[in-house]
Amino acid sequence: MELKNCHQLYFTFYLFFCKIDMWALGAVVSAFVSHAKGQRFKSSSAHMKKISFDEELYKEAPVNDLIVFGIYVVAQNGEKCTFEKLVEKCFTLFPKAFCFLKYPEWPDSRKLDRPLRELRKRKLITGEPKTSFSLTKKGVRAALEIAKIFRQKKLL
Repeated sequence: MELKNCHQLYFTFYLFFCKIDMWALGAVVSAFVSHAKGQRFKSSSAHMKKISFDEELYKEAPVNDLIVFGIYVVAQNGEKCTFEKLVEKCFTLFPKAFCFLKYPEWPDSRKLDRPLRELRKRKLITGEPKTSFSLTKKGVRAALEIAKIFRQKKLL
């Protein structure tokens, strides 16, 4: 990867996560840049590019962890975490984990249903699909730990 492209990649990523706290941003950026060779960029609008993590980084991660991280990212961007927004964010960040098997270009919202119920039961999140979701204090700690794991380039 050319140095110019690396800087563009970092800048685009920074803008995408501009409201994430600096520790988590550093953790995620480190993981993202170190795995840049497999990154995909898709135009979602004229103003923003979608960024997805390299599948090698998240393929062994539990779906619950990816969802917690998705809720965290949405919240840190100052957005209300509706079910639709969560599906979009999880699919954008982790496309292979949240796509239809036969149609990998489309998100599969069914992959979030049971995990969201389990996360509520474990008291990591509050909310429901008809309203919105948010992380509890325990959920925020879990999301930061997941970011740390991504940074270390290994998953539990």
